[in-house]
Amino acid sequence: MAETGEKKQLLLRISGQLYGELAAWAEDDFRSVNGQIEYLLTQCVKERKRSGRYVPQEEE
Repeated sequence: MAETGEKKQLLLRISGQLYGELAAWAEDDFRSVNGQIEYLLTQCVKERKRSGRYVPQEEE
């Protein structure tokens, strides 16, 4: 998937407890909660690619 630079909006529903934990973590890392979630997802995708379990879709 090519990076277009365009940000997509996503509605995410999580528990209040998880939100609180993410908010505290984000504050420790000087990020917004949104920024922290994006950072964590980016790290997970990179790790998945590195482990070889990631199979990119071919563009048509």
